[in-house]
Amino acid sequence: MNKAIPLVIALVGLGTIPGSVARFGPGLQPDSPVEFRPAWTEFQWPFLLDQWGIGRAFVCKPADCGTEVKVYLRPKTGFCNCATAAMDDEELDRVGDKELIAAKAVASGEGRPTEIGWMKGRSRAFETADATRARLLSIAFHDRCDLIVAVATFASGNQDAGEPAVIAFLNSDRVLRLVKWLTP
Repeated sequence: MNKAIPLVIALVGLGTIPGSVARFGPGLQPDSPVEFRPAWTEFQWPFLLDQWGIGRAFVCKPADCGTEVKVYLRPKTGFCNCATAAMDDEELDRVGDKELIAAKAVASGEGRPTEIGWMKGRSRAFETADATRARLLSIAFHDRCDLIVAVATFASGNQDAGEPAVIAFLNSDRVLRLVKWLTP
């Protein structure tokens, strides 16, 4: 009797496999596209305290993002243009935190509108004026009258692969929950 129970469980389990495959699909095939989900790790805010306080810092390693990418994120409560809620490059340059990373950074081109979750904003790429010629991405987006600013740094390597990873990270449930918590 005791030996029959495991046999019945095994047979029932084998019977559910074809139903599972029919319902959920056969799984990944060798040539199926794989979704890119970099692993972001939080680390301690490395900058001195200023009028905006400290923020949150995250890193994605080269194995996951193609190059090391660091994202620094913090709110600037009550700091955006609530009347029009529009942001241009001049305002992004003024409110972005790129000076935390580099005293001098040169814009690589015009900024572009971006959406992070339910929020609208703007992003713009920069290159540092120092010998490393590292790339920065400044992003600001707002929730009502509260501004959230993110600046990302890209180590040498495939920097173009880092920007989509940053935007995807900012749109992740992890960050969107954090934004809701940071903005009252």
